Amino acid sequence: MAIKKDLSIKYLGVNCENPFFLSSSPVGSNYEMVAKSYEEGWGGVFYKTVGIFVADECSPRFDQTNKEGLPWVGFKNMEQISDKPTELNFENMFKLKRDYPDKIMVASIMGSCDEEWRLLAKMCDQAGVDLIEGNFSCPQMTSHAMGSDVGTNIDLVRDYCKSVTETTKIPFIAKMTPNITSMEVPARAALAGGAAGVSCINTIKSITNIDFENMTAMPVVNGKSSISGYSGAAVKPIALRFVAQLMQDEIVGKTELSGIGGIETWRDAVEFLLLGCRNLQVTTAIMQYGYRIVEDMISGVSHFMDERGYNKLEDFIGLALPNVIPAEDLNRDFKIYPDFNHDMCIGCGRCYVSCYDAAHQAIDWDQEKRRPVLNDKCVGCHLCLNVCPVQGCITPGELKWKDGRKPVDIKMKKQYD
Repeated sequence: MAIKKDLSIKYLGVNCENPFFLSSSPVGSNYEMVAKSYEEGWGGVFYKTVGIFVADECSPRFDQTNKEGLPWVGFKNMEQISDKPTELNFENMFKLKRDYPDKIMVASIMGSCDEEWRLLAKMCDQAGVDLIEGNFSCPQMTSHAMGSDVGTNIDLVRDYCKSVTETTKIPFIAKMTPNITSMEVPARAALAGGAAGVSCINTIKSITNIDFENMTAMPVVNGKSSISGYSGAAVKPIALRFVAQLMQDEIVGKTELSGIGGIETWRDAVEFLLLGCRNLQVTTAIMQYGYRIVEDMISGVSHFMDERGYNKLEDFIGLALPNVIPAEDLNRDFKIYPDFNHDMCIGCGRCYVSCYDAAHQAIDWDQEKRRPVLNDKCVGCHLCLNVCPVQGCITPGELKWKDGRKPVDIKMKKQYD
């Protein structure tokens, strides 16, 4: 049954019909592509990054990682910013805003010096875009004056943000690089330079595969390759980590965050929202499945809201954030033992092998019945639950307090689905 919920949200003062936007990438790099995405239901677009520099691209420039037959666990790209003339890109943005006035157009820009950032900001004004994103994070630029090398330079981040915000009144978003230890530091610098918000993460520097034929990384360009950006489902845990840390920062957490990194399903989207994001950007999933995935995301989030009694996104944005705490603050006074449903067990032995070879030898194997049997060595790590191929066969069971520890009320996860 179709369920429609109000997914509208205000992001940096701009009214958006939903939080789903294309991220700055090949999926939104000309008029026709963006127009189609609008018509499929996306709330807005971060147009592919525009600079004074026009990229000269290599071929091929994509690769992907997989596991046990699953395609596209992760995706590598060596593409830079737009390879189209600067004026043409801004003309496209102007026409798109004219033809789709209710959709949100975000210009993503990248300069190599103060003058270029100011010039690009002026062109954003002329194009009439709703928001501007500064790309301080692309890891495969051919110039160290642009991209992620800038994003790790605190002074440049602050100064370039200041150049833009002194030139235009359009709200400016600083796109952070994950190729850094502490993202809060450049994020604070961006805000000090006048940025209204932050987006994260961009792609992670990577080598995905080694080609044995040419003895180089993938993709192979005339027998050579290079380190470049990694995206897709594989980076979502890293993206969520950076989002949580930014939102918990006493300064950055007061701003509005756009979340990027491995969003493929409605569940992924909800996870970013629960950590406090007000805007969501997607690229790699579109490269796999096309623009219509937004329909599934909208439907899934609507069902999630309906099942839990939420009427608007504001009802649950950030709800998970207070429960992500420092490791030293976790309650370590108890153990939760696994519970085995022998009726569901297929006798594969995965739990036994993993526990014996990689954990605490807490599972004995009943050879006759081909069933696991828990022994008294169990520490409650739940490795067995995570390797079991049958969903719901191993679940959290008995909770036992460690000797001398005071029992308190405990919340635990019971459903694994």
